[in-house]
Amino acid sequence: MKKIVLTACAALFATVSFAQQALWGGAQIVSPQVNADNTVTFRYKDAKARRVQVTGEFLPEVMIEIPNFGKMATAGSADLVEKDGVWEFTTPEPLASDYYTYSFIVDGQRTTDPANVYINRDVATVTNYFIVKGAEDSKGNLYSVNKVPHGTVRKMWYYSPELGTSRRLTVYTPAGYETSGKKYPVFYLLHGAGGDEEAWYTQGRSTQILDNLIAQGKAEPMILVMTNGNAWQTAAPGESAEGLKQPSMGMGQGNDRPQVKEAAFELHFPDVINFIQKNFRTYTDKKHRAIAGLSMGSFHSENISKYYPNMFGYVGLFSGASVGGGLGNQNPTSDVYTDFDGKMATQFSAKNKPSLYMICCGKTDFVKQGVDQLRSYMDQHNYPYEYVETEGGHIWKNWRYYLSIFAPRLFK
Repeated sequence: MKKIVLTACAALFATVSFAQQALWGGAQIVSPQVNADNTVTFRYKDAKARRVQVTGEFLPEVMIEIPNFGKMATAGSADLVEKDGVWEFTTPEPLASDYYTYSFIVDGQRTTDPANVYINRDVATVTNYFIVKGAEDSKGNLYSVNKVPHGTVRKMWYYSPELGTSRRLTVYTPAGYETSGKKYPVFYLLHGAGGDEEAWYTQGRSTQILDNLIAQGKAEPMILVMTNGNAWQTAAPGESAEGLKQPSMGMGQGNDRPQVKEAAFELHFPDVINFIQKNFRTYTDKKHRAIAGLSMGSFHSENISKYYPNMFGYVGLFSGASVGGGLGNQNPTSDVYTDFDGKMATQFSAKNKPSLYMICCGKTDFVKQGVDQLRSYMDQHNYPYEYVETEGGHIWKNWRYYLSIFAPRLFK
């Protein structure tokens, strides 16, 4: 009995010690450190490392060759300098107010910063992040949690008769929704390939952006719906009955994923709208409904809005477009993807023309050629649109900005 008691005490002591370590231990260095002049210092403690680098959106882009794909812009890297086992790098210039992601590369292996608990996931890549704040209208401030009224975020499941399964989405309702009794317009915001219903909420800072824009009086109070655009997937990795599977960029063609018919996501979109209108106080006309998306979500937004021309009064295409054809299929058979000319003519007819059709793309984005083709097509047919071009490539830094300039234009 005495031996059992001693063993139990030892286990308890180990548990308490571990808890204390979690509470009061942790990193002994500060990283990243946003300095008074908005330069940022990164530190990594490892006396045995031979080389430590930092890579992130704050560094100049470099072009890399992707096999079977072509050249693509990606974040560059910088070397840290070691002293007494601590590696350090300070940006040579102050950083503009913004939200930045970064990782360390230690002896060739990419890793997170152990001194920074703030991380997020983009597909299967986990990175740290930090924010350089600024004035009220700066990007860093817009992407931060500030002392303003906050909306409510719900993770909800809906049933799709078209897909024959329950699916998960993220819904933001603006501050005051619960008590106002009013109806609200709805903005449907779609992610890119490899993303899910968590992407815009985590990487995109969508709820912070809307909280701040609404509080500043720059955007109308609205409901924001962030869907899962992978028709073969019911929910984000780890949030479904599939268990803790490794996230990937795949879109349902693999042997380990259920097959879905072509244009399944577009065809099922009325199921999403019906669920939102049934469970929230919404207006139900197109002038109170918007859709936008990034990359694959841009492709979906383009096709959904022209397949259902009476559904959306506002359309945003962020870093992605097509001139006919289906995603990954140049010979589509679905009615969603055929008769591109006819559908565009119907969408931009006097009866259906959107109040706003905005196209946004980075100068070094690998999809820019396709975006330019769409713009040329629309110019030839005198279809009205607004175009925003930014520095940089296919990155969240651009997509967050596109959201911040698109949302204030809605429902005016």
